[in-house]
Amino acid sequence: MSIYLLAGGGTAGHVNPLLATADAIRAEHPEAEIVVLGTREGLESRLVPERGYELLTVDKVPFPRRPDLAALRFPARFRKAVRAARRIIAERGVDVVVGFGGFASTPAYVAARGRVPVVVHEANTLPGLANKLGARWAAATAMVFENTPLRGGRVVGMPLRREIADLDRAAARDEAIRYFGLDPERRTLVVTGGSQGARRINETIRALGPRIAGERHGEHDWQVVHIVGRISPFEDPHLPGYHVVEYCDRMDLAFAAADLIISRAGASTVSELAAVGLPALYVPYPVGNGEQAKNIATFLEADAALTIRDAEFLPEPAAAVILPLLADEARLEALGRRAGELGIRDAAERMVALIDGTLR
Repeated sequence: MSIYLLAGGGTAGHVNPLLATADAIRAEHPEAEIVVLGTREGLESRLVPERGYELLTVDKVPFPRRPDLAALRFPARFRKAVRAARRIIAERGVDVVVGFGGFASTPAYVAARGRVPVVVHEANTLPGLANKLGARWAAATAMVFENTPLRGGRVVGMPLRREIADLDRAAARDEAIRYFGLDPERRTLVVTGGSQGARRINETIRALGPRIAGERHGEHDWQVVHIVGRISPFEDPHLPGYHVVEYCDRMDLAFAAADLIISRAGASTVSELAAVGLPALYVPYPVGNGEQAKNIATFLEADAALTIRDAEFLPEPAAAVILPLLADEARLEALGRRAGELGIRDAAERMVALIDGTLR
């Protein structure tokens, strides 16, 4: 019986692929022992126990970005976290450490070095500090995007929730129509900026609402499911065919209802939309290192997605792209088909095979 230590957390971008991989390990090796290493502050503190996995924690020790008191304290605090991870590896008889980035991964990588194999999974095109470090001595490195600069990395994709990985959009469409209260005779545009929402996307789509849901585009009438998030108050325009949803915990049904989606370009979102073959118009989040724009580079090169810069996602420039697209059935079909060709549904199973390969 192998014992797997899965390390990572903090954000959903780390926790969700970790849990999807854990589920795939459990399915492939029911007798295996799976332990998750995280922090007390991250999402894993809630999500991991809810999924039925044992969570052990180390202190959250952010890498110092400036010469201050935290930087002075960092070496001692980091050594303490490494000792805790090393003790877990020894006492639990861990056979392999699998890291997904985040605060808990770094001490796990250091603790495992020279003792047990390390496998790294990097979700973004721009690797984080933890995974850059772990990849230096990893037995295997997995990536979601082929343009991720990690030496020796292998593209396996993003381990997905089963409800997304197994989604049959056509089979689930009737349930999705009922769930959102939609008109089955109209096509559906789904708009989302993520769980917190995106103010720019929200304001522009609201302004275009009468022109999207109130006019005919080619042979089809369209309706909107606008998942506005919780970032700021949103005034419902109360238009026929314009459905406002604050938060959606059934994104599988949103994908099943959609004929086109407008969204940010986070790694998980891009991976999910490609896996289910949805035509997408991405509005990458402009803050940070530009990683969201890089996440969709391969799809743009393959003509498998469209994009508009956030600064240009204003009513008139956006209308010039969106409205003709709604009327172009062949274009929508081609975008979805090409995205599906690039998408990976079995990434979790590929991860298990990669991990198990280090144990032989």
